[in-house]
Amino acid sequence: MIKPIVKDVLFLGEKSTMATKDDIQVVNDLIDTLRANLDGCVGMAANMIGVKKNIIVFAMGEMIVPMINPVIIKKENSYITEESCLSLEGFRQTKRYETIEVEYLDKNFKKQRNTFHGFVAQIIQHEVDHCNGIII
Repeated sequence: MIKPIVKDVLFLGEKSTMATKDDIQVVNDLIDTLRANLDGCVGMAANMIGVKKNIIVFAMGEMIVPMINPVIIKKENSYITEESCLSLEGFRQTKRYETIEVEYLDKNFKKQRNTFHGFVAQIIQHEVDHCNGIII
């Protein structure tokens, strides 16, 4: 189900909790909501639809990838960039890493560990920050 986007920075600034198999509907709602906003958004975290759970989704080409309880375990080659967010107005400067390694559960709650580069890595970092209550 497509959900409204939360813009309350106090709510967004709170840390999310670990997701469980009981939260699978949140994953589906996030996918639906991102798909509905792809014209101006490439990733979302569950708190952006009002749920404080460690769940993110992001677009990788035509595919929308969910990550449950993602943890960035390795970062390489920092750089400064500007980002925007569906929950915020305008652009803000932030530090990101060119290459990251992430451990997470997939939609079937199977443990995964992958390396991401470039723009996809940047999206994941932005959304993991959301889960940690960090706003650009």
